[in-house]
Amino acid sequence: MEEQKKDPNNIFMELAKVKSHPTPIAVETESEISDFDIEDEMEGQLTVDVYQDQDNIIVQSTVAGVDADDLEINITNESITIHGKRNRNEKIEEKDYFYQECFWGRFSRSIILPTEVDPEHSAASLKNGVLTVKMPKLEKRKAKKLKVKID
Repeated sequence: MEEQKKDPNNIFMELAKVKSHPTPIAVETESEISDFDIEDEMEGQLTVDVYQDQDNIIVQSTVAGVDADDLEINITNESITIHGKRNRNEKIEEKDYFYQECFWGRFSRSIILPTEVDPEHSAASLKNGVLTVKMPKLEKRKAKKLKVKID
């Protein structure tokens, strides 16, 4: 990591900006070709809530302005990766902005889950700009105790 120069006259420290590229996960899909290449294009990081109920691990994220066809969700027993893109409908010149806080373009997020899930029975829905992914928890196999017999 590049070392930042400290300005003794500046009391505010700039936070390090991180550009991450998630490791691709092998997932069964209908098509071998994906619209989501993670090349040199800058990606935003998706913000998420991850919580549980009795039977599921649930991931929610606000993806306002994103079409369901522009989302790709990959789930393994241990992780979930969400890729997407938010397209701008018009060209706006940089000089015309007063504020620019919305992220436009590709985004992704990879999350290591707190417990194993069943990818085959997971479901995703998009309602009012909120993506919800429900992943059923897998019951961990209990260890079996064996008694040693003495001959």
